[in-house]
Amino acid sequence: MAVAWQEAAIVAIAAETPRVRRFTLAPRHPFVFRAGQHVDVRLTAPDGYQAQRSYSIGSRPDESGRFDLLIEHLEDGEVSGFFAEVAAVGDTIELRGPIGAFTWETGQGGPLLLVGGGSGVVPLLAMLRHRAHAAPEVPALLVYSARVPEEVIARAELLRRDAEEPHFGLMLNLTRVPGGRRLDAARMSEALGRLGAPAHCFVCGSNRFVSAATDLLIDAGVPAGRIRTERFGG
Repeated sequence: MAVAWQEAAIVAIAAETPRVRRFTLAPRHPFVFRAGQHVDVRLTAPDGYQAQRSYSIGSRPDESGRFDLLIEHLEDGEVSGFFAEVAAVGDTIELRGPIGAFTWETGQGGPLLLVGGGSGVVPLLAMLRHRAHAAPEVPALLVYSARVPEEVIARAELLRRDAEEPHFGLMLNLTRVPGGRRLDAARMSEALGRLGAPAHCFVCGSNRFVSAATDLLIDAGVPAGRIRTERFGG
């Protein structure tokens, strides 16, 4: 059965990074999702022209009926441009979802290795927030690649979790700072050495990032059947 479109109100907006804003949405109808899923958003112009994009949910599942989208403003992006420059609290948008099988639930256990590039970290954040709330004993490690510290989504939260949560670890790869480097075999080996053999790997980011990270995992001996991927294109 096709997922129906519905209206959702924007109830809060906050800056996450210079290019990413967090939008809290309240759908008109009941909305239950799993950590890692996404929604389709559709905008309709007065002349009837429509633009549609998919965005991952960044918040953990709860009973509020609300959820967060973390939307990066892309140059010439029709939908992301609306959210960056036009959208305001009180506006309504159309969405459908939740969609997707790129999900983690507490019953799946761990250890859990999450590998994200840029805004591809968003569904992984939902998984980490769900884990911290419902199963903090599950070992988890996030390997997160971004260009500079200012572009690290949820940076303060992730650093706090790394410092305070005994079963969570964070490995940041900053690619455009002095001494920075891209995710490579040595870095992946270090991650696996810290976490141990993962029961589940989730990789999300651009096509190039996901392909490279998946190859690194397989080359390091992680069975392909344990690796789940989500690609944002580009």
